Amino acid sequence: MSQEKMIEDMVREVLKSMTKGSAPAAQTVSTAAAQGLNPDRDYPLATKRPELLKSPTGKKLSDITLANVLNGDVKPQDVRIAPETLRMQGEIADGVGRTQFGDNLRRAAELTTIPDDRILQIYNALRPYRSTRAELIAIADELDTKYNAKINAAFVREAAGVYERRNRLRAE
Repeated sequence: MSQEKMIEDMVREVLKSMTKGSAPAAQTVSTAAAQGLNPDRDYPLATKRPELLKSPTGKKLSDITLANVLNGDVKPQDVRIAPETLRMQGEIADGVGRTQFGDNLRRAAELTTIPDDRILQIYNALRPYRSTRAELIAIADELDTKYNAKINAAFVREAAGVYERRNRLRAE
């Protein structure tokens, strides 16, 4: 099999897995729908609907000013994006027909609850030949149960299957 054909097949499998990941995302529709978000009226959120945006620590967008940073009222954890903001942006993306981008934003929303060092470990584990199937399934179970990251857990399970079919797993 040529390398181009192999890459083409892998891209098809990834796109299929992205479509499979869309089902759990439907559970997050209520946020934007409850806010009555409309892409034409509400995008970009920071400009047109800043009252909806809060940091994970509860700071409003209007609280994040240079003066508040300088006087210590705004800390690094105050300027991280909140999962709810990513979900709202995902709904706006869906509203303009960019459903794959919306799915990516929902996956990102799930990842905000996972410590950065753990995300890097998972990223490295997902590289070809770095993990066994059992190790990838354990990561998926961790994402599912410990972090309630259902979409990402499904992605890792799908990756384990693809790696197995493509012989990209580390030997046990």
